[in-house]
Amino acid sequence: MKVTTAVQSYVEHKRRSGYVFEGGKKTLEGFSSRVGDIDLCHVTTPLVSSYLEESESARVHRQIKYRILLQFFLHWSDRDVIPPLAMPAAKRAPRSTFVPYIFNRLQLRMLISSAKRCHDVRDGIDTQTIRTFILFLYGTGASSGEILCLEHKDIDLNKRTIRFRGKGAKSRVVPIGHSLAKVLGKYMRWRTRKQYLGDTVLVTRHDRPIRVATAAKHFEKLRKSCGILRQDGASYQPRVFDLKCTFAVHRISSWIKNGADLNRMLPALAAYMGQTGLGSTEKYLALTPVRFQKHLDKLSPHRRVYHWRNDAELMKFLSSLDTIRSSLPSIGTS
Repeated sequence: MKVTTAVQSYVEHKRRSGYVFEGGKKTLEGFSSRVGDIDLCHVTTPLVSSYLEESESARVHRQIKYRILLQFFLHWSDRDVIPPLAMPAAKRAPRSTFVPYIFNRLQLRMLISSAKRCHDVRDGIDTQTIRTFILFLYGTGASSGEILCLEHKDIDLNKRTIRFRGKGAKSRVVPIGHSLAKVLGKYMRWRTRKQYLGDTVLVTRHDRPIRVATAAKHFEKLRKSCGILRQDGASYQPRVFDLKCTFAVHRISSWIKNGADLNRMLPALAAYMGQTGLGSTEKYLALTPVRFQKHLDKLSPHRRVYHWRNDAELMKFLSSLDTIRSSLPSIGTS
């Protein structure tokens, strides 16, 4: 089997298994281009090493490429297409020290309350808009970009659903809780009174879309006014993106308290937040309070044996995300 054929077949296999695999496809095609369309059995350890070493990307990217190639060769050796390949020694990835900041509920209330009083004509954004933006972030776990791109047609307050537009799994329709729907309804009525006519839901005082960088700047000013700082010695301070992480951690903590099955709920959380696969969501487990560690240890050790998309009942569950509406954050409007 030629390398090109093996790559195409492997990419198709991964996609049938439920993976988007765009990054993996790019890596394998780059490898195929580097070694040429030789027989797969003629690929040697030095060839693999040469491909990995010639990359000018950061070490962490090299580690990602290394894992992709490792799984690629294991796939074909398990099927007796090639003998087991001795991969070059893996370089240890640098330890990441960037840990998301998880806001507690008191801090969230401070941010929401302070948004009403934080008023500066030069800012160009109304306090009602900033407050709604923060509630939106914490109430959906969506990114700033997804929220700031929302248009009126994307929100259905009668059905209590929001459509986030994006690529692949990031394009989704999700249910929202009663409290958040109430907040959005109130903001829409306020917009009407202000005679804002733009298609974008959250706008500046000039009825124009808000840039992500501008929203982040406003949030930083608000956070500082609340005196919310990291106390762990980190050089970076809480960011607006951390509200997305806070949403996930608070959901997981709530499910643990209520005895929910995380093997079932984590895929739901991933789908709700527009993330592909479980890996991107399971990282939030490490950020849950230490007091829940014993509950996390009870999770099925066999969770990774099969891909969650192969679970027909689970996929049926995910297709009707409205069933988890009651589990979403309940946010006060005061």
